[in-house]
Amino acid sequence: NMSIQELIRARRSVRSFDGRPLDEATKEKLLTCDMENPYGIPVTVKFLSAKDHGLSCPVVTDCDLYVGGRVKDVPKACVAFGFSFERFVLYAQSLGLGTVWLGGTMNRDAYEKAMELACDELMLCASPVGYPAAKMSMRESMMRKVIKADERIAFEELFFDGDFTTPLTKEKAGKYATALEMVRLAPSAVNKQPWRVVVAGDTVHFYLVRSKGVGHGEKLDMQMIDMGIALCHFSLTAEELGLQMTFVEEDPNLANSEGEYIASYKLK
Repeated sequence: NMSIQELIRARRSVRSFDGRPLDEATKEKLLTCDMENPYGIPVTVKFLSAKDHGLSCPVVTDCDLYVGGRVKDVPKACVAFGFSFERFVLYAQSLGLGTVWLGGTMNRDAYEKAMELACDELMLCASPVGYPAAKMSMRESMMRKVIKADERIAFEELFFDGDFTTPLTKEKAGKYATALEMVRLAPSAVNKQPWRVVVAGDTVHFYLVRSKGVGHGEKLDMQMIDMGIALCHFSLTAEELGLQMTFVEEDPNLANSEGEYIASYKLK
């Protein structure tokens, strides 16, 4: 049984699969995944067959099984969805399965139709689910190079001490260092890593600093989804380390013209 940290460190986006179908037991297991999020907004997944539903995704090879995520169309839906769907992604990883977050590179209408959404539901993202190929396709390795998929922004540039003027070192981060490092390793749209975090005493504040060139629609806000992924990594890691933290939405009004306050975790 791998720890959350091991799963986060081991996972990468998988776009090249080996074509082996999942057996029913594995599919059943995937549906038992705990997809709760701190917003209490319901998020569920549905299995879709690319063949049966005419789904296409130019970057994915040799995988027929997709999972679409649905969420209630309410305020904060994107952050909540990011949190819950990343739990699914990490759970799939624990079963030896590959996934990749898909938001833009797909024939979205076909996916939405296949999901049979209620009028108050959104399908924000989907992912193929299958066994990773031994060797990634040329297209995938090129794509990873372009977005520098294996690179991450330095700890001190993402995390701050007390306010946005003082960088936070790993030493100074102390008991939060590991959970923050797991945030640093999180996947994000085009690998832009839009999260910034301020540790102020016993409270850890999360901000979104939007990247130029990553647009967002009225409903689908990929960078807000990225924030949900960051909160998920922090929360699951903190829990695993025995840190008892409460989720709060209390903007501390720390001056930063670029950052948009999202939420905080507070030590009990």
